[in-house]
Amino acid sequence: MITSFSRRTCLRTVTGALALLALSSHAQSYPQRAIKLVVPFTPGGSADILARAVGQELAKSLGQPVVIENLPGAGGSVATERVLRAAADGYTLFMGHTGTLAVNPHLYPKLGLNPLRDFTPVALVAQVPNVLVVHPSVAAQTLADFITLAKAKPLAISYGSGGNGSAAHITMEYLKLQTGAPMQHVPYKGTAPSVNDLLAGQIQALFTGSPALVAHIKAGKMRALAVSSAKRVPLLPDVPTVAESGVQGTAGFEADQWYGLVAPANTPAPVVKLLNEHVNKALASTELSTRFSTEGAEPSPVSPAAFGVLIGNELKRWEKVVHSAKVTVD
Repeated sequence: MITSFSRRTCLRTVTGALALLALSSHAQSYPQRAIKLVVPFTPGGSADILARAVGQELAKSLGQPVVIENLPGAGGSVATERVLRAAADGYTLFMGHTGTLAVNPHLYPKLGLNPLRDFTPVALVAQVPNVLVVHPSVAAQTLADFITLAKAKPLAISYGSGGNGSAAHITMEYLKLQTGAPMQHVPYKGTAPSVNDLLAGQIQALFTGSPALVAHIKAGKMRALAVSSAKRVPLLPDVPTVAESGVQGTAGFEADQWYGLVAPANTPAPVVKLLNEHVNKALASTELSTRFSTEGAEPSPVSPAAFGVLIGNELKRWEKVVHSAKVTVD
């Protein structure tokens, strides 16, 4: 005799098997069309540079175009909301990073964003050190000089960022919090415009990802004072870390950016696994690692689960900075 309990158990087993079969079939046929990779900032910044490099390699290995869509606005929140509304089928990916996945949830609490609930981690792409740079007209030759100058003339030094709440904004606020140096924040709609205004001398400083700065540093168009990483950057070996500066409050300072691909929640696990494998393969290639190194970025292939752990840890870390520095957005 088949009991009601037995029938329910059988039904769940069959339903589960059919679901797994459907997911497996979807993964085997994926991708069948172009994949959209949404970048939350304007072209030319670190997120855009890395997204285009990874997208190009993914297109080769997957046999389908990877279309980059730049959607700047509200520190990345515009693009975030667009991706959250997308179908969880693997055809919409998001180039998330420190700001959008670890800082914004604390800056925009009304959005109710929980990256660990609302996104599926796919692949960590790169760790990118921030570089503190100044216009050549600024008298400071070292970080210690810069902090002294900022304290001597409160708010006389203006620094740019890719927008209120962006990683560049939060990183400088972290430095201000640790050193007590008052500076004036000038937000832009993306990293590229802030870099352009620094080059033109419209602002005095910028503390942002190295990919957007390295070429200008080497050309002598801006002066690098410090890097945010725990160790010096091979591409800029003569530039000390913030922690090496000896400035009070900077011991143990570390504030690198990280970038990685996420997808809408409930994207099929086989699809996530496939994408992770292809991204990690691309990151291990000589071509991509060389390209990243010229930009000052370090390829960081890990599993989706490990990427999820990183996001969780960073959410806790930057919550403290946002609240302590009283960072707000308009």
